Amino acid sequence: MASGLKKVALVTGAARGIGLAAATRFLDDGWHVAMLDVLGDTLRSTVSDLGRADAALALEVDVSDPAAIEAAVEQVRRQFGRIDALVNNAGIAVFKPMLDVTLEEWQRVLAVNLTGPFLMTQAVAPIMRDQGGGAIVNITSISGLRASTLRVAYGTSKAGLAHLTKQQAAELGEYGIRVNAVAPGPVDTAMAKAVHTPAIRADYHDHIPLNRYGLESELANAICFLCGDQAGYITGQVLAVDGGFDAAGVGLPTLRNERRNQ
Repeated sequence: MASGLKKVALVTGAARGIGLAAATRFLDDGWHVAMLDVLGDTLRSTVSDLGRADAALALEVDVSDPAAIEAAVEQVRRQFGRIDALVNNAGIAVFKPMLDVTLEEWQRVLAVNLTGPFLMTQAVAPIMRDQGGGAIVNITSISGLRASTLRVAYGTSKAGLAHLTKQQAAELGEYGIRVNAVAPGPVDTAMAKAVHTPAIRADYHDHIPLNRYGLESELANAICFLCGDQAGYITGQVLAVDGGFDAAGVGLPTLRNERRNQ
């Protein structure tokens, strides 16, 4: 890359939550950022509040729409000249018992959470290839690594995304494109606050070795690390940023209580 030329990140689902935290971190590190989201009004308000009109581009896009993706990626290329990092963060969830999930709900979750990253990568990877490389980070979930109730569509889509990450890494590595995934555990996002009751939050705290929810900024740190030069020999990996939740398994609350009573 020519000296002085800004690096460019494209972040989907960037209007709020982990996507916004990642976009903000990229901006703070001196990158230009294209912020995509289906929530157009929220996105435009968010980008306006950032006060970085020179460096942040807001694009209203449904990541399950191939034509919209192609138009958005071309606009990013025209405005910024390159794309160095793609963060496939856009995602939705339906929290219902498996037998109550409709076909339409199943298809929509997979369209956004799994087909979306496939389409985004298909559109962006040729640009990265032609410029000599880049980095892609897919945002999966602990729900894609371990099963849980009420997550049949969400968990399956994220498990598929974890494997898609490895497929992409295997095939794009020869072009200098690294592909990794970040699997968040419980994080204090708007989605978590909306669906996690006090009882559910207490359960999570009991099962997480660090005994707390993660912060959006902590996820952003991991994402930006994997997109940066210091991660230059890392590809095909799924990094759980979860306070140890996946590693701990079951039984942690009981073991804690026994230890406290010794």
